[in-house]
Amino acid sequence: MKLTRAAVLASILAAGFALSTHAHAQAQSQTQSITLTGTIGSRAILIVGGGAPRTLAPGESLQGVRLVSVQDGEAVVESGGKRLALRMGAPVSVGGSGGGGGGSRIVLTADSRGHFVTAGGINGRPVTFMLDTGATAVALSMADAQRIGLDPTRGQPVTMNTANGTAPGWRIKLESVKVGDVTVYDVDAVVSPQAMPYVLLGNSFINRFSMRRDADQMVLERRY
Repeated sequence: MKLTRAAVLASILAAGFALSTHAHAQAQSQTQSITLTGTIGSRAILIVGGGAPRTLAPGESLQGVRLVSVQDGEAVVESGGKRLALRMGAPVSVGGSGGGGGGSRIVLTADSRGHFVTAGGINGRPVTFMLDTGATAVALSMADAQRIGLDPTRGQPVTMNTANGTAPGWRIKLESVKVGDVTVYDVDAVVSPQAMPYVLLGNSFINRFSMRRDADQMVLERRY
């Protein structure tokens, strides 16, 4: 069957519109954020992409975000094939930053308290980081270390200064630390027996980047 010129043009325009719509959807997914605002038993109250809060049970989905589990005030969700750990009130950006780890630039946005909190990974396991330029190394609690499969007691014992005095800790080496699509290898870390709300992204990671503040954003450019 021979197509008229008008039919061919209409087909091209339709294909172009479909590609444009797909690209727009991809751009939206790159800026999508997920926030855990509360829990009710095994259910989580999530805000996805700035929309209205929704209560989800494990296995249910909202705008491509599936709730996996809820435990101890923390929710695990799956988005874009990745699992993320959410903590109360700490928004996590998902989408275009989920590459293979070969990137060189990290952009973090301050939360309402002025803290830079983001989802990331240690040795391929999901964690929630808070940027801390005052921390010498990446710092995590014993509970977080055990959750991601680390045995800190095999590391070097150290004495840590805390608000309540000194406490024992362990210095270890992390195989990899990933934020967005940037992965850094062989990163020094310390593990504390005390509970911590976040894993502190300290200078053993930060020093490999140049860092600048731009309004409510912190931009890290990889140096080596």
